[in-house]
Amino acid sequence: MISVDYSLGIQIINFLFLIWALNVVLYKPIRNILIQRKEKITGLEQNIDVCNSDIKGKDDAFTSGLKEARVKGMGEKDALMQTATDEEKMIIEKINQKAQADLAEVREKVAKDAESVRASLQEELDDIAIAISHKILGRAF
Repeated sequence: MISVDYSLGIQIINFLFLIWALNVVLYKPIRNILIQRKEKITGLEQNIDVCNSDIKGKDDAFTSGLKEARVKGMGEKDALMQTATDEEKMIIEKINQKAQADLAEVREKVAKDAESVRASLQEELDDIAIAISHKILGRAF
């Protein structure tokens, strides 16, 4: 049969001492390590969030900078194209003016040549007309 005597009190004191000893030696250090690990993980998660927001900001800045550079490049390209078009028009206009001047010179030369040929033919026309009339009439004047 079980008898309740002073050994029960010793067992209770032994049990309480064992719980206290385990708490001090084993459970508190493990709980402290778990708390430190949780704080470290929380800190790392916050760092990850900060890094992600920094990356997003830098990516947005890079994208906007790239867009601005493209817009600026297109503007410069358009300006250069406009300058090239203006220069092309000026060159074509100079060529047209020179061609018009050369054409006018050639026309003037052709007109002079035609006039001189016409004058020389006019002089010969009288001689040819006389020769033809002599042949047609069959006699000389």
